[in-house]
Amino acid sequence: MPVLREPAPATAAPKGRKARKARRGRHEAKEDDREKNDRDEIADAAIRHAPPWLVSAVVHMALMIVLGLIMLPQIGGNQIELQSIWAEKLGDQLEFDSPFAGLDPTKLDDPIYAKDELPVEDPFAAPPEVEIVPDGWNATSQIDSLQIGVALEGRQKGMKEALLGRYGGTALTEQAVEQGLLWLARNQRKDGSWSLKGPYTGGAVTEDNPVAATAMALLAFQGAGNTHLEGSFKSNVARGWNWLLKQQDSAGNFYHAGPSTHIFYANGQCGIAICELYAMSKDAKLREPAEKAIGYLIRCQGPAGGWRYSPGGDSDVSVTGWIVMALQSARMAGLEVPSEVFGKIGRFLDTVAHHDGSQYGYRPFENEPRLSMTAEALLCRQYLGWARNDKRLVEGVRHITENLINYEQADEYYWYYATQVCHHMEGEHWKKWNGVMRQAIPEKQVKRGREAGSWDPGRANPQAPDGFEWSNRYTPYGGRLYVTCLSIYMLEVYYRHLPLYTNVYGLTRGF
Repeated sequence: MPVLREPAPATAAPKGRKARKARRGRHEAKEDDREKNDRDEIADAAIRHAPPWLVSAVVHMALMIVLGLIMLPQIGGNQIELQSIWAEKLGDQLEFDSPFAGLDPTKLDDPIYAKDELPVEDPFAAPPEVEIVPDGWNATSQIDSLQIGVALEGRQKGMKEALLGRYGGTALTEQAVEQGLLWLARNQRKDGSWSLKGPYTGGAVTEDNPVAATAMALLAFQGAGNTHLEGSFKSNVARGWNWLLKQQDSAGNFYHAGPSTHIFYANGQCGIAICELYAMSKDAKLREPAEKAIGYLIRCQGPAGGWRYSPGGDSDVSVTGWIVMALQSARMAGLEVPSEVFGKIGRFLDTVAHHDGSQYGYRPFENEPRLSMTAEALLCRQYLGWARNDKRLVEGVRHITENLINYEQADEYYWYYATQVCHHMEGEHWKKWNGVMRQAIPEKQVKRGREAGSWDPGRANPQAPDGFEWSNRYTPYGGRLYVTCLSIYMLEVYYRHLPLYTNVYGLTRGF
């Protein structure tokens, strides 16, 4: 039997004024619904019948507004300059010194300052707190921490872009670096090594040195932030190190065959590269080969305080500069280097100093300084503790900035060291040097053909006054890979080595 439910009692109808008000409210609500429906129908019709260009314009306008809101917090921050402005005037250069000068022993191997300026007792001291500054030309503060810093953090993505904007790097310089690394990657040999002689054109005219060539190529990749574990070129780095580590013996020496004049150039370059890789990757397997490499260099220091062609032999500035950079890379990586080693280096530099220590020669018996040796020795002085406002350093850097990059007398070896010295000085010195460097170096990069991405070395030309184009006597000894690597190093300087005297984004005043 169905269950019957009692109907709900009817609600009494409103009467009088309240009834009229209720009916008016219901009528107005219906009118609002009809108007809304009409508007929706009109909008739908407008969209259906609108021309495609109008719909596209509306969509793109909305997208631009969203992107604008996303980018708004970044307005006023560091930007990477996109335009290329070529230098109006290039300076004159002096003679080129090459680490690949062949077997002949007679050939060469060849301002505005910040408020806080202090000696560089520990080039890798880490600052205790973060300090961000807006401009790219002035130093910011002194650094008091004595702990080993993170001197290669500038190579990391994000920090790299910020430092490019801060120190005057551009999209042009970064594109040149990328193209240079691609050229190196194309010319890596099957076993993972590189050669000074080929398979490219314009190879070295002296004997090959695959140890030095491989170390130089790896330094270029690592300078852009690549390791064997990460980065766009990590496979190239891994293959290169798989080959290079096999060359190291139990004493720490990487170099076993080739001209005797190359031994400590090659070992210095390998020392820099292995210590950098260990510091960047924090791969514990690399600590032992790094310690062995640095131990070998220390044991081979000459009685005069520097290095040249044989273990414990005489000294010259050209070889010694590479070793100093390796020792400083070791300190940056947390490896121990006895302080007396640096003391001996300082005393050797005193023996080759000219003009009260503002300029330097190649060896102690030379009567005249050389521009390339001046730049290399001043970089060593910066690492060994000279303050930015040291009168000898200031005068030496002034001399450098009076001799800017000039491809009519190419001297990439000098430019490589001068770029680092001026970058550490910052201020007007760096502005003047970088204003030419960031424009002239990318302009000379090969843009088309088989060797696109590389830089041409000086080439033999019997009709030239000294036998080589560009009045460049020694570049052909190193060849295309050698010149290309030096050029890449220069264009990586914005983030490759953080300035010695400045607290940069709370990192370090390191290498």
